Amino acid sequence: MNFILFLGILLILGLASTRIVKIFKLPNVTGYLVVGLIAALIGIIIDFTSKTTNFSEQLTQLNSFVSSIALGFIALSIGEEFKLTKIKEYGKDILLITFFQAFAAIILVDVALIALCLLLKIDLSIAICLGAIAAATAPAATLMVIHQYKAKGPLVDILLPVVAFDDAIGLIVFAISVAVSKVIATGAELTLTSLVFVPLIEILGSLLIGFVLGAIMHITIKFFKSRNNHAITIIAFTLLGVGACETLNNIKLGGENLEFSNLLCCMMIGAAFINMAKDYEKSIVYRDFDLIDHWTPFLFMLFFVLSGAHLATSAQEILTTNDTSILLPVGVIFVIYLLMRSLGKYLGSFLSCKITKRPKTITKYLGITLLPQAGVAIGMANQISNMEAFRANNVGNIIVTVVLCATLVYELVGPLLTKWALHKAGEIPDENGFYPYEIKKEFIKKE
Repeated sequence: MNFILFLGILLILGLASTRIVKIFKLPNVTGYLVVGLIAALIGIIIDFTSKTTNFSEQLTQLNSFVSSIALGFIALSIGEEFKLTKIKEYGKDILLITFFQAFAAIILVDVALIALCLLLKIDLSIAICLGAIAAATAPAATLMVIHQYKAKGPLVDILLPVVAFDDAIGLIVFAISVAVSKVIATGAELTLTSLVFVPLIEILGSLLIGFVLGAIMHITIKFFKSRNNHAITIIAFTLLGVGACETLNNIKLGGENLEFSNLLCCMMIGAAFINMAKDYEKSIVYRDFDLIDHWTPFLFMLFFVLSGAHLATSAQEILTTNDTSILLPVGVIFVIYLLMRSLGKYLGSFLSCKITKRPKTITKYLGITLLPQAGVAIGMANQISNMEAFRANNVGNIIVTVVLCATLVYELVGPLLTKWALHKAGEIPDENGFYPYEIKKEFIKKE
């Protein structure tokens, strides 16, 4: 396969898909996933007719390479939102709401899937990993709806910081869950080292690498003035973070490989860089992050297209397995994940808003706006499928299949539900440009 030609074709097809999904008022990510799915299906047919697996194997390698880099930049942007001043500004109520809705989704998915896995004698690591992935939301899909319909109001004011911190919580829980799941998946002996020390070293080590790189980047970037050099510096240090974690994964502790998280590492690079900037440097730092945002769209498009392709190759591996009894459980796992995550997001938001005495419209509709799921969740699933520990018994392929199928559903339905919730909350302007929530507020004042 000529990778350069193939990537060029994928980008063109990805661009074309945005015009098609726009007709149906769907998010671009849906088109990207479908393009990748179709491309992979064509490749699988070619492999089948030529009786080889060249295309599928090369596609898997390409996806692993692109997703590692794309995830680094996604995590970097999450770190940018982790400003200490912003955390203080939002206050404990926002943090409480974020924790509640994230952990409600994690717990409901974990409990339901652990029960299913025990009942059907399926690998428990699938349940634990999917529980952690359930916390993640899709900031891009939510922001797209807010910007497209010019939404504003109390619900939007709470939604934005919750979405920003949600993925940060998800990354930390994910790192812990993966470390525990590796022990279960490999059938290793449950020891204090494997359950406590290894996960602790992996998480703290990833954060430490990220902090050191973020601090060095903060110093290094001062030697350059031009925007281009600033952009190159940030790109270089993000790649260093991804590469350092993957290189250090060859280290063994107690007979097992350490798995440092490039997601946590790059999140910390972004967080360290934004928080170390002095007040007079803030405007330049914000500008530098904007420069990166202008550079990464093609990378994210490839990431989603190749993720769609990964869905096809993962499904192929599951379908060609000798154990056909696993096919029905995969479908059941998908349905339970979809329902329990949605229920967890809604109930967690509802209860936490009640506790913090938020207005009725926020309590009722916040959970619905948190349903979209895409980039971070797909990245987590891809990361799991690339780990040696999860290749046995199709664990990695099952997780990728479930998450990507759920993403397709969430990206089809999520933005529509978000729009509906914002409309019901009165935070989308009418045809005259007036916001119903403001009119209602003024009416109550007069009363």
